[in-house]
Amino acid sequence: QVQLSESGGASVQPGGSLTLSCDASETGYSTMCMAWFRQAPGQAREAVATRGKFGTKFYTDSVKGRFTIFQGNANDTLYLKMNSLKPEDTGMYYCAAKGSGDCYLGSSFTSWGQGTQVTVSA
Repeated sequence: QVQLSESGGASVQPGGSLTLSCDASETGYSTMCMAWFRQAPGQAREAVATRGKFGTKFYTDSVKGRFTIFQGNANDTLYLKMNSLKPEDTGMYYCAAKGSGDCYLGSSFTSWGQGTQVTVSA
C-alpha cells in the first residue's frame, strides 16, 4: 500500500486559513482517487473532500466555498486549502487514497496517513 504523510496542521483563530499537505510514497499515486477526512474529538471520522482521477471534486456541505482540494502542478503532493476556518473545523485531518473505481465522499479508501491536527479557537 502507498504510504501517506500529512503536514501543515496548526492552531489558528477563527477566520484564519491553513493549507494541509499530503505526500505519497509512490509517484503517480495522487493521480488516483484521493481524499481528506477529519475526526473531531468524540465524533466519527468524516470525509471532507475528494479528488478523482480526472479532477472531479466533491466536498461535504459544511466546507463548500471555504475548502479547496488540489494537487500540486510540479509534484504529487495533495493539498487542502482551508479558508474562513471555524471552531467546528477543529479535528485531526487525514489524507486517504484508493485505486480505481468510484471516488465519492462515501467511497472506501485503502491507504491512510497518520493525520495532522487542526485547532481553531480564539
